[in-house]
Amino acid sequence: MESMISYIDQYFCDKHTTPSVGEIARRVGIPKTTAYRYLVEMNNRGMIEYDGKARTIRTPVIRKFAPESAPCPFVGSIPCGPAQMEEENVREYIRLPVSLFGKGKFYILEASGDSMVDSGIDDGDLVVIGTDCTAEVGDIVVALTEDNESTLKVFGGVDEKAERAVLEYRNQAKYPDQKIFVRQLVIQGIAKHVIKAL
Repeated sequence: MESMISYIDQYFCDKHTTPSVGEIARRVGIPKTTAYRYLVEMNNRGMIEYDGKARTIRTPVIRKFAPESAPCPFVGSIPCGPAQMEEENVREYIRLPVSLFGKGKFYILEASGDSMVDSGIDDGDLVVIGTDCTAEVGDIVVALTEDNESTLKVFGGVDEKAERAVLEYRNQAKYPDQKIFVRQLVIQGIAKHVIKAL
């Protein structure tokens, strides 16, 4: 078992990925089914982390030099100003370290405009959006209006008299107390992190 772990570590150092069960079996000189059983047994003993479905192996060395991360789609820009038509296109996938961003379903948008500067979101910032959470009043949300227009704003709750959802700007100098009232609102996610260039 130790020789298998050593081979996996060396393979990872050389190729920045982990070997397949077949490659491990050939290297160690055992049948593929036996190699698989060893991997499962080492996982059960806590010697490694092995996920047969995802075909991932994480040894103590790999955990140290390659922290767990998750792919996150970068889907373009979102206006921080008047709502605008936006077409969602995945530009690329960016791996987010779980230790910094936590686990969950995320996507990344590039902020465009200046309506959220008082919340620390400037034009060109990357905003990590969580999709597996419920919006509360005061959350910064990606909002899709009834006109199929998207914007990044603070969710201000629902105005019962007007029967409309409220989206608030966060730039008092330029847009003092400005709000958008929306009859039908779809929240496509909540801003969780901002990534800035220095």
